[in-house]
Amino acid sequence: MAGRTPTRSLADVADAAARVFTQRGYREAGISDVAKALGLSHGALYTYVQSKEALLYVALAWAIGPELLDGLETPVRLSSEDEIVTLARRWTEAEEFPRLAAAMSRRRVESAREEFGEIVDELYGFIERNRGVLALVAQCARELPEMFQFWFVQRRRGLFEDLSDYLRKRIRSGHLRAVPDVPTAARFIAETVAWFAWHRLGDPDSAMLTDDQCRATVHHLLTSAFLRES
Repeated sequence: MAGRTPTRSLADVADAAARVFTQRGYREAGISDVAKALGLSHGALYTYVQSKEALLYVALAWAIGPELLDGLETPVRLSSEDEIVTLARRWTEAEEFPRLAAAMSRRRVESAREEFGEIVDELYGFIERNRGVLALVAQCARELPEMFQFWFVQRRRGLFEDLSDYLRKRIRSGHLRAVPDVPTAARFIAETVAWFAWHRLGDPDSAMLTDDQCRATVHHLLTSAFLRES
């Protein structure tokens, strides 16, 4: 019927919100931008979420896993922005790095190449698997102080520190090459993986690179660069 308001699910709203927030950031994006992307009126969107904070919450839940929207009552309400950080924290706690942790606790190394390669592959897999979530969180965390503190200061910087500790340990044991600066080397590993597993998708001249090619090449080159020659 002409003039009838289109029907959308909460999943539709969350998907549109995730795309808008990732493209424009939290402060610049508005309720009206998401409503426009859905073909809804500004007021109609409030039947799904009570606030812009709740809109980001459902966007993050959708990016982490659509099943997280199950059981949410509409309009979705938040008591505070802390719930967004709590959701992100639960996600990261479920996405640990067991290979890196095992390497840090291991005293005897059977194969440094295998150990280091597993760490690279684990990090690559995490970023490749979660690049949609990472893009949303990284974009919005710049503008939300509590999210910034959690994501950039605690989680991201914590990963760099763990990689640095691993490099120092294996450099001391003679399995990895000495480097001019360990924290920079840890960032080099993480950022190399991040570009090929995620950021290359936003490069207009990188469409010819496939996931399999990038994954294998990053593994080969990083292990070759950091392992000492026999």
